Amino acid sequence: MSKNDGMTYAPKGKPRPVCKPGEFPFAAVALDHGHILGQCRGLTEAGGDLRWIYDPDPAKVEGLKKEFPDAKVARAIDEALDDPEVKMVAAAAVPSERGPLGCRVMEAGKDYFTDKTPFTSLAQLEEARATARRTGRRYMVYFSERLHTESGVYAGYLVRDGVIGEVLQVIGLGPHRLSAPSRPDWFFERAKYGGILTDIGSHQVEQFLFYSGAADARVLHASVANYANPDYPELEDFGEANLAADNGAANYFRVDWFTPDGLKTWGDGRTIILGTKGYIELRKYIDVARDDAPDHVYVVNGEKMEHHHVAGKVGYPFFGELILDCLNRTEKAMTQDHAFKAAELCMKAQEAAVRLR
Repeated sequence: MSKNDGMTYAPKGKPRPVCKPGEFPFAAVALDHGHILGQCRGLTEAGGDLRWIYDPDPAKVEGLKKEFPDAKVARAIDEALDDPEVKMVAAAAVPSERGPLGCRVMEAGKDYFTDKTPFTSLAQLEEARATARRTGRRYMVYFSERLHTESGVYAGYLVRDGVIGEVLQVIGLGPHRLSAPSRPDWFFERAKYGGILTDIGSHQVEQFLFYSGAADARVLHASVANYANPDYPELEDFGEANLAADNGAANYFRVDWFTPDGLKTWGDGRTIILGTKGYIELRKYIDVARDDAPDHVYVVNGEKMEHHHVAGKVGYPFFGELILDCLNRTEKAMTQDHAFKAAELCMKAQEAAVRLR
């Protein structure tokens, strides 16, 4: 794992198996984004068994197999899809290919676990919705900025327990380090990555819906720009949006590719959750100039103001819940409606975006 490159950032947690060995075999295919490592780590730490690895690029396969030496290398994707014991297929394809791949996986009778962003067009979303309904399979999304950060998990507990009252607003800041020379060609092709609000903006929309408890929202304003990367004309290096939820909660988020080299991690991701009785601030990956460790949570309400450093104390329950959902056909980890709504809204923000430059 590299703290300096978000594309290869993959947290390592403590093993907390929720099933017996061999009870949850899964496959990893389409290894285009480094987030596949985080997806596989989360599932195996929760008791999953990585049975198959497939990608047309042998170097990508070898890289993942070093982490999971017991996994078998498939000669074609069908070898994994045709295995009747495989319960789920995890994938981190080129974003524009994630929707069609997910439908293929669901048609094969498997649940699908894709890296964010899950789609690059509303048409892909509607096809996936129809396929999920018809097959009864799940289309789950790795929204790592909440699901794979202990601060993000802990904030959910605080909100649930009413520590700050009713949530009124969520502010999300999602800066990333560009590291352009290390990026694949598709990363700079608008049709393939979907635009900055569709891509890394999907994290922010998902967090807003989750922390506010909203089922839907509308886009009030959005804007994008390419401020500093003329060599990559299809890249959007800045994006922002305002959303209003169906329950009245407000949202503002900013995403960008301007993390400076002086920062000791790939991005100073923060979330501020305002409630009727207080507020919570998450400093997810670093507490700048104070502590290089991740997962700092600040809480202020009518009784206290506290700092909680929760790294290594909370864990990542999503993965175990996801495995149990797949085995028991429940919806504890994340509802299908929530995953699809987050995807829908980030694409609607992208469609509505004014180009600043």
